[in-house]
Amino acid sequence: MNQLIECVTNFSEGVNLDIIKQITNEVESVEGVRLLNVDPGKATNRTVVTFVGEPSRVIEAAFLAIKKAGELIDMSKQKGEHPRMGATDVCPLIPISNISMEETAEYARQLARRVGEELKIPVYLYENAQPNKSRSNLSVIRAGEYEGFFKKIKLPEWAPDFGPAENDVKRGATVIGARDFLVAYNVNLNTTSTRRANAIAFDVREAGRTLREGDPVTGKIVTDENGKPKSIPGSLKAVKAIGWYIEEYGIAQISMNLTNIEITPVHVAFDEVCTKANERGIRVTGSELVGLIPLKAMLDAGKYFLKKQQRSVGVSEKELIKIAIKSMGLDELGPFVPEERIIEYLLKDKAGSKLISMSLADFADETASESPAPGGGSISAYVGSLGASLAGMVANLSSHKKGWDSRWLEFSDWAEQAQQYKNELLALVDLDTAAFNKIMESFSLPKSTDEEKATRDHAIQDATKYAIEIPFKVMQAALNSMEVIKAMVEIGNPNSVTDAGVAALCARTAVLGAFMNVKINASGYKDKDYVLDIIYRGNEIERQAIALEAEIIELVNGKIGM
Repeated sequence: MNQLIECVTNFSEGVNLDIIKQITNEVESVEGVRLLNVDPGKATNRTVVTFVGEPSRVIEAAFLAIKKAGELIDMSKQKGEHPRMGATDVCPLIPISNISMEETAEYARQLARRVGEELKIPVYLYENAQPNKSRSNLSVIRAGEYEGFFKKIKLPEWAPDFGPAENDVKRGATVIGARDFLVAYNVNLNTTSTRRANAIAFDVREAGRTLREGDPVTGKIVTDENGKPKSIPGSLKAVKAIGWYIEEYGIAQISMNLTNIEITPVHVAFDEVCTKANERGIRVTGSELVGLIPLKAMLDAGKYFLKKQQRSVGVSEKELIKIAIKSMGLDELGPFVPEERIIEYLLKDKAGSKLISMSLADFADETASESPAPGGGSISAYVGSLGASLAGMVANLSSHKKGWDSRWLEFSDWAEQAQQYKNELLALVDLDTAAFNKIMESFSLPKSTDEEKATRDHAIQDATKYAIEIPFKVMQAALNSMEVIKAMVEIGNPNSVTDAGVAALCARTAVLGAFMNVKINASGYKDKDYVLDIIYRGNEIERQAIALEAEIIELVNGKIGM
């Protein structure tokens, strides 16, 4: 599988959209690099440009963008709220898939060396690309900003890692490194006071605030036995934060970098800022995401806020994201479009979800057409997903049933299980058709020579095995969903017992239909030991599904008195 890295370059221009477009054109000129997001900010006078691709192509795109930014941006005239030191202020590389942090750091060093040597821009390494940990922190490197770097760069301890030891008047200096995924996140306040925003930032950020005697702002700094200032740690780990005023919006914000969202997720940071702001008589009005965010962060946030309301978390991915957006006010300052802000959605292969993206009518029309796919395997998976969906519906109705408030968490867990089976089966709808297409493609391979024949035969066998495995997964998922279905008949909302009964019929159909596909594809597979094993296991799943369906239908009829 291909190695993928992400580059989240920050350019010191957020007003002139023509300059930004010229820079992003350079990124898009590199074949194989995908531009994911362009996020300009007028008040900060800064644009975050996010792109992804194979490492060598990403560093080529980054180099071209840095070169173009140096030509177009004049740092001697640049002003903005965000700290900065160069036209390309910071250029981090982030490992996305099939690549280690160590490898990513080496690519960052390659890029830094090229920028320093070819463009003659002073370059500092940071985070995982910087071997000297005393100067690996971005805020430490950038201290003094552009204006202060004319003197700072002359200090022996601040000689750049690459490029001349002379701050470029027009282009400034650049920081290049490798880091884990970072979420840039701002929380909006109902105040215009930068001082009060900073006070809240100091309350929450990991570094906290300097300890002073008496007055926390003007009092004498307290030092340890070595003369170093003591600090009071903030309440959030892996969080950097400052307060600032954004003239564009007429509000102050807490600007945060969440450097490890496994330690401090976005929703935890939001709630903690709300708490600290309330303690100071200030109210949070919403928040703002800068750049992109992983899907899991949004789903976790949606579940977190639903649980606070004692509501079921077993709802669709789309609903969880909607809850997260509304709960954190991510759309207060402008529209929040998940398809443009969630990294997995931007990387998603749309062709891989062609069928499940169709309307019901279009899906039916496509099935009824002269094309052999989608066929019985995809339909079996889809029927199974409907069964799991009905089970989830009953669980959610039960979770919200009047008088059953004490049981909301129990039914929420069942609903969440149903959603997982539904999602798995939906994904298998397109995968089954892809498996069929893979077989057709392998049969179309050339067979003129013995070598071509051997290659073709090997491809046919690989495709056949894949076409066995996909419907077998449908069988397993549909059978597993029957546990939820049975539970909903037994303990769920009695007004919806027939819905759970229909779910059982769907699940059984999915199992039996998918097994037909397993058997017909297995007939063309040469590994007979594998075939005997898969058919044996398939027969057992089929037997269990038929027995469970009969048991569930009997329970349903008993509940409705028939």
